[in-house]
Amino acid sequence: MLQKIYEIKLTAEGAPIVLGNGKFLALPPPHEPYTLRFEVTGASDVARGGLLWSNLPPRDTQFVRNKFYGHEINATFNGTCCIDIEVHTPGAYAFYTQYYPMKPFLDPLSTEKVRSPIYYFTVNPRFSFQGRNLPLDALAMQTVVSKWMGPFESWNDKLKIIKNKGYNMVHFTPLQQRGDSNSPYSIYDQLTFDPEIFPGNENDIAKLMDHMETQHELIPLIDVVLNHTANNSAWLQEHPDSGYNINNSPHLSAAYELDTRLLEFSTEMKLLGYPTVLNSTDDLLVIMEGIKRDVLPSIRLWEFYVIDVVTIVTEARNIWKKADGQITPIPIPTGGSFEDKAHFIGEVAGIGFDMCGGRFHRRLDIEKAMGYFASLPGVDSNMGYVRFGEMVQRVIDALNVKFYHEFDDDISVMLEQLFNRIKYTRLDDHGPKMGEITPDSPLIETYFTRVKTTTGEVVGLANNGWIWAANPLVDFASPRSKAYIRREVIVWGDCVKLRYGAKPEDSPYLWDRMTKYVQICAKHFKGFRIDNCHSTPLHVGEYLLDKAREVRPDLYIVAELFSGSEAMDKIFVERLGINSLIREAMQCWTPAELSTLVHKHGGRPIGSISRGTVDGKPVHIRASPIHALFMDCTHDNETPYQRRTLGDTLPNAALVAMCACAIGSVVGFDEGYPHLLNVVSEVREYTFPPGIARAKGILNRMHEEMGTSGAGEMFVHHEGQYITVTRSNAKTGKGWFLIARTKFHLEGDQRLENITHQGTKLKQVLCCTFHATGDFKDSDTHLNGVPGELLDLEDATVEYSDSDVATVHLPAHFPQGSIALFRTEIPSMEKNGNIDRLARTGAAEVVKDLDPIAINDILYKADAEERDVTDGKFGVYNIPNYGSLAYAGLQGWMSVFRLIIRYNELGHPLCDNLRAGTWALDFLLSRIRRLESVHPTLKPLADWFEHRFDLATQLPSFLLPRFFVLIVQTAYSAITDRAIELCTLPYKEPTEFYRSLVLTSFQLHGKIKSAKLTPKSEAGALAAGLPHFSVSYMRCWGRDVFISLRGLLVCTGLHKEAKAHILAFASVLKHGMIPNLLDSGNKPRYNSRDSVWFFLQAIQDYCLLVPDGYSILQEKVKRRFPLDDRWIDVDDPEAYSYESSIEEIIVEVMSRHAAGIHFREAHAGPSIDFQMKDEGFNIDIDVDWETGMIFGGNQWNCGTWMDKMGESERAGNKGWPGTPRDGAAIEITGLLKSTLRWLSDMNAEGKFSTSEVKKSTGEKISFSKWNDTLQKSFEHCYYIPVDPAHDHEYDIETGIVNRRGIYKDLYRSGKLYEDYQLRPNFAIAMAVAPELFDPSKAIKCISIADKHIRGPLGMRTLDPSDLNYRPDYINGIDNDDFAVSKGRNYHQGPEWVWCIGFFFRAMLKFGMKRANSPDEILDIYQQLYLRLRAHRRHINESVWAGLAELTNKDGSFCADSCTTQAWSSSCLIDLYQEISTMEA
Repeated sequence: MLQKIYEIKLTAEGAPIVLGNGKFLALPPPHEPYTLRFEVTGASDVARGGLLWSNLPPRDTQFVRNKFYGHEINATFNGTCCIDIEVHTPGAYAFYTQYYPMKPFLDPLSTEKVRSPIYYFTVNPRFSFQGRNLPLDALAMQTVVSKWMGPFESWNDKLKIIKNKGYNMVHFTPLQQRGDSNSPYSIYDQLTFDPEIFPGNENDIAKLMDHMETQHELIPLIDVVLNHTANNSAWLQEHPDSGYNINNSPHLSAAYELDTRLLEFSTEMKLLGYPTVLNSTDDLLVIMEGIKRDVLPSIRLWEFYVIDVVTIVTEARNIWKKADGQITPIPIPTGGSFEDKAHFIGEVAGIGFDMCGGRFHRRLDIEKAMGYFASLPGVDSNMGYVRFGEMVQRVIDALNVKFYHEFDDDISVMLEQLFNRIKYTRLDDHGPKMGEITPDSPLIETYFTRVKTTTGEVVGLANNGWIWAANPLVDFASPRSKAYIRREVIVWGDCVKLRYGAKPEDSPYLWDRMTKYVQICAKHFKGFRIDNCHSTPLHVGEYLLDKAREVRPDLYIVAELFSGSEAMDKIFVERLGINSLIREAMQCWTPAELSTLVHKHGGRPIGSISRGTVDGKPVHIRASPIHALFMDCTHDNETPYQRRTLGDTLPNAALVAMCACAIGSVVGFDEGYPHLLNVVSEVREYTFPPGIARAKGILNRMHEEMGTSGAGEMFVHHEGQYITVTRSNAKTGKGWFLIARTKFHLEGDQRLENITHQGTKLKQVLCCTFHATGDFKDSDTHLNGVPGELLDLEDATVEYSDSDVATVHLPAHFPQGSIALFRTEIPSMEKNGNIDRLARTGAAEVVKDLDPIAINDILYKADAEERDVTDGKFGVYNIPNYGSLAYAGLQGWMSVFRLIIRYNELGHPLCDNLRAGTWALDFLLSRIRRLESVHPTLKPLADWFEHRFDLATQLPSFLLPRFFVLIVQTAYSAITDRAIELCTLPYKEPTEFYRSLVLTSFQLHGKIKSAKLTPKSEAGALAAGLPHFSVSYMRCWGRDVFISLRGLLVCTGLHKEAKAHILAFASVLKHGMIPNLLDSGNKPRYNSRDSVWFFLQAIQDYCLLVPDGYSILQEKVKRRFPLDDRWIDVDDPEAYSYESSIEEIIVEVMSRHAAGIHFREAHAGPSIDFQMKDEGFNIDIDVDWETGMIFGGNQWNCGTWMDKMGESERAGNKGWPGTPRDGAAIEITGLLKSTLRWLSDMNAEGKFSTSEVKKSTGEKISFSKWNDTLQKSFEHCYYIPVDPAHDHEYDIETGIVNRRGIYKDLYRSGKLYEDYQLRPNFAIAMAVAPELFDPSKAIKCISIADKHIRGPLGMRTLDPSDLNYRPDYINGIDNDDFAVSKGRNYHQGPEWVWCIGFFFRAMLKFGMKRANSPDEILDIYQQLYLRLRAHRRHINESVWAGLAELTNKDGSFCADSCTTQAWSSSCLIDLYQEISTMEA
């Protein structure tokens, strides 16, 4: 049987990619071992030398926290490296990655590995009874204070009562022998259980645990106390170093002396005339003055802060005198005051300045300081030692000013703390009112326990306690804290704080003792509650819990954290492997607060939407909030009787029980105990009056049932005194419903409006209230509750309407403190079987016959496309309060689902729309039914949808969003899988990004009525981009088609579609050119000089990449125009009356260019272009046979892809091209060279019969010679050398050069400076004709471009250093700015995405030329993968599921851009194709 796989995807840097709003990675219990898969995609940062290290050990291997196991990361550019680790044992684990970091492009490779941060994950423990697994969400825990359980022989009866109340876990406070205070948390001996209860020690505990589990099915959990021991623990006498004392912690000396003196003062107060009975704050103020007068001066606390002036001055004088002033000065920073210089000396020579210590612990390293003293102003070698000593004293005095301020601040805080604490203990009404100050009840609570050691020495050991808002990562007894001297610790006088140090070697006995302690506990108990967890040093907690897990790997760890922040909680939870954090309902002061807390811990909202998972596929782990152990009341907080009312006990308990987390309570809550019990002083025995026990049994069993069945969804509603909670199982529809009327206070009557449930059946289980029946009677021997009664109320009634709505009517008498509990079920889910599973299955079979055009129709169609094919009847779906979908097909829905799924955004307008009606379902289904007439293969899919939608519409409307999303995403997944199946890709399992790129082939290729390849064609046609270039004559552009054809159709294996486009454009060849705008062949326009060269490049790519690709050369096409270039209408009989082969078409192109092309556009004038000046319609193209280059264009037209014509009359730029680019454009030169090379090679191989063409003179020129001429002239004409001294070797106008080390964009253009502009077009030439370029010069140029014109998503179309750089394209602005008005700057800086594909191909080709090792090759892949980061993000986040046409400056959004553009995606597919060839 294959193991289930849980998957964590990693970022390029090795960090986990988390789904959901949580921050913690918690994996399920391994009842059966499963696989944890780490997925590293592509040539990410971690790829080179990459290792993933995890401390999750192999099976049957002991876990050691710091022992990590390495797993090699074997990544390829488009590959996904999966690292599988078996999860077999619960625990707290971690992982990190280690790799050679990338350096900037062209820098030497790094030789030292770096390590990522450590990331943590927890594997939850396993609980089961008789083969019945018990998830954490099913736990119901009862807290028991063991010393109140009475004689051990009575425990079984009490445990039986607890079990009858429905609890399945018992939490014991510490069962070890207690100290003098009798507090369970002041443990006398950690290694011995309470001998009064367990005379047989561990044997008795073992019997108890076995009895609990076998007879009562109760899981035992115990408190562990790691921070302190009882102040009378005998072992401290022998091992005082286990605590903080002034010998091992001299920084506490001042606090110890202060504490001792305050205790002495307590005994002297009466004698000194101070009041010992405090009646008012005036008495306390008198005492505070006494502390200032009779305590502080005598202990000279300032000496613990300042430098000893006398000692330092004496030492300095002696050294100066002995050296006779011949001390070598060490320079001090010039300028500043004398005090500044003094502080500089303190910084470089100070010792102990940053921490507490003994008297005069702060000092100067005199040997180091002397050189600086000698540099002080006025000091020279002739100065006498007395004056020198005075100068040194000035330095010490200056330094001491700061320390005296520190002392004053601390004493001020200390006095304030003393005042507040004494006031609380002696005067405040809510305090203990400790009475007269006596030797037995001193003025203060001592901070130190005085222990007489076995050697007879009396040692003061610091007592433990807690501090308001303290940083839990700082040990408040360490030298980094001044809490003891400032008296900030709220001390526990019966507990000595344990001093572990940094490692076991620092306190061997203590670490050994506490290890034995936790292992004894783990041997017998299945869970720990870590007492005072936030004060447990992290490294200690890790070590001891690891030791405990050695004994019991399935250890359940719970804790209360008072760290003050979720970020701090996260540190403790991850490092210690805490499974649940304790939360408490009794902390809430209002019903609103309580409803918020119930909502937080209640589970996911009903109808939650998540990414559907398919059987056998990995489950992507979602990050979650830390799991809660939600207590209705804990043993250290006030009861409902104290904090609210006794009547609130029942609703409070019921609301907690409805939550999808672990829950708990304390003995006494269910029984109606009126007061918080003092765990220190209380000694009476529990009694178990009935209280709410009967109801609690029902509630706890309900909670366990919901937890084990997976009923993890809920809905909470609050209305005044009422809180209602619905809990449901998303797959079965079964659940529970609670109405709770709270009784925080006795309030006026409130009636709850009748509650309705759509499509739900309800069966009442409980309707009752709890009220007092008498006054509380205290007992000297037993703990009693307030006499009370659980009173059954008249049943609520449920009324069902014809519209399948259930209405709940509460009984007339439903007082505060009442609850009504119902079982619920959704009959339509019961009747229709497992609709959840049905929604996830069956789609693959019904889409197996879809072809590319059907896939385009079912998945895509922008609004204009949809209206085109439906004659304007239908468009995309419009979501109220949101807007229109991007597509009419499934991708339109999926793009909206993305964020809904990621964040479970049930409040999204689409979810509102689905709950309000079935319009979305009707729209989608009717659309597919319409498409059946065009694509009969869609009928099975339509039937599949109809069946599932029929079932979904029978469900309550609140579930419709969930199932609509689930059904649509199942179909979408199957259809996109089918699309990928239709492709022939170089990668067997494409990455998500590459897959998304490939899917744009289907997105942008489809059938449209208004745009065809030929007037009668039935084939699909590529759209240049969506939504702007989607229909009519604007859809199909010659240049765009053939830049895109290689990536979108050839590399994806859609060869038939690629061939159709080649043949269609070949048929409309005219003047030796293909049209810029095809217009279905009706009125094609011939005004682009570059289109035909991209056309020839596409034919070359088709021949080279498609099986039997060369056969296309013999394909015949019927010609739209006669060979004499006459314009004829499409319905002219001569149109399409004769034919040519593709080989003949190629020869015609070459011949026409070799002879020169000169014509005026047909229909020249406003009818075809109302922006262009008259001269712009003249087309002239010639070959310069000196260089072999093709020159063309003029200053009034723009015949390359940078074709923006000025349009603003206001700015005066109408008819002025933004980028005319006349002359020899570098990309045309590169494409020409590629074509000549190819034709020469084919001719030599006998695949192409023609070897030459005629010049305008009639002279013949062979392709081979033309190729050689171009090769020889290229570098001379285009290269701009780095060093001006080499300009004479090239065709350079030195005074015009703006940037060096690059290739010109143009050669001999109409504006000479435009030749020298850095634009991205050189990369096209590099990609298709790399042989033109000197590799060392090319890679330098690439590096310069990478730095200066590569943006996050696209290439800047102009160098930012150019005076014409205008990076933001806003076509709608008509202003006075000639450069930008009406978007004339379209190609003067805005960042075009398609160019980056060619740039990356150039980087790949020339990077590989310099790569001499596998690591250097991998580095090139990594450099490219890094630069694709924005593209991966963009295509994933775009609702159009594609890459944009362009962006504005630095990748910012451009509103006038197409949101998905054919060549943007295709050029990156080209990159993947080339890399796949290299990797192979």
